[in-house]
Amino acid sequence: MKKLINSPETVVTEALEGVAAAHPSLSVDVENKVITRAGGPRPGKVGLVSGGGSGHEPLHGGFVGYGMLDAACPGEVFTSPVPDQMLLATQAVNGGAGVLHVVKNYTGDVLNFQMAAEMAGDEGIEVIPVVINDDVAVQDSLYTAGRRGTGATVFVEKIAGALAEEGADLAAVAAVAREVNERSRSFGVALSSCVVPAAGKPTFELGEAEVELGIGIHGEPGRTRAALGPAREMAAVALDAISADMPVGGDLLVMVNGMGGTPLIELYLMFNEVRKYLEAHGGNVARNLVGNYITSLEMQGFSVTVCQLTETLTRLWDAPVDTPALRWGR
Repeated sequence: MKKLINSPETVVTEALEGVAAAHPSLSVDVENKVITRAGGPRPGKVGLVSGGGSGHEPLHGGFVGYGMLDAACPGEVFTSPVPDQMLLATQAVNGGAGVLHVVKNYTGDVLNFQMAAEMAGDEGIEVIPVVINDDVAVQDSLYTAGRRGTGATVFVEKIAGALAEEGADLAAVAAVAREVNERSRSFGVALSSCVVPAAGKPTFELGEAEVELGIGIHGEPGRTRAALGPAREMAAVALDAISADMPVGGDLLVMVNGMGGTPLIELYLMFNEVRKYLEAHGGNVARNLVGNYITSLEMQGFSVTVCQLTETLTRLWDAPVDTPALRWGR
């Protein structure tokens, strides 16, 4: 294992110290592992909290800031944060208008966020959770009951965050979050495993010419292993799975996401193949993201997330955002 770390036990806390040093717009509680916007909550604004295991950077801490999240809770690598973290984050962003929890559909995340929401409710803070379950690859996995939550999380945090910034109430912010989730589908492909620092060895083994189709963001198995083919074939596998579950016509928001170890030149090439596929099936890529947004440490591979846009969702996507990982319009 070759990693730029001091020890497996201190990876997350030392990385958080680096986040604090690099981004003065954030307030980082290293001891309790909570990242919030500097300056505290805005009175009357719905707060947005998300979180999950570390190792998926920039998700979630990189999306804390104007127009997106108000707080993020990083757990240990590939491990859910604990309810006390989530409660601290919820308290920290409560401006009196309630708090939205954006929860990826992994059993630990769902249970711990539910517990935190109940504790917050006991303190008089209204919390609505929205569970993200956009991954069409498998119905159940090692970590989930039902579909996994993956790339749509970024779309939900951006679009719901924009509506909250406009002053919408909690019910409206939760409704648009659910709508984005319902209109989004994802599929991932791995060319290699990653190495969790505490494990010190690859999570799984792939042959030199093998890929895992439908991989999860923690290295969970997908649908099948197959031979590595040209990029256009890999794009077609992902998009065939998505289009079998949801129409891909009309205006679309599309993310081609790197898993952490894929060069940007390959992601742009893959985006071009995705664009050609969607256009051939009646789709128009009206908005896009290409890059590393929800990663799996140093895994090589990519995921595709497709969201059916409406005029309102497009407007909210285009609204200003200012976070470490996503920034435009200000």
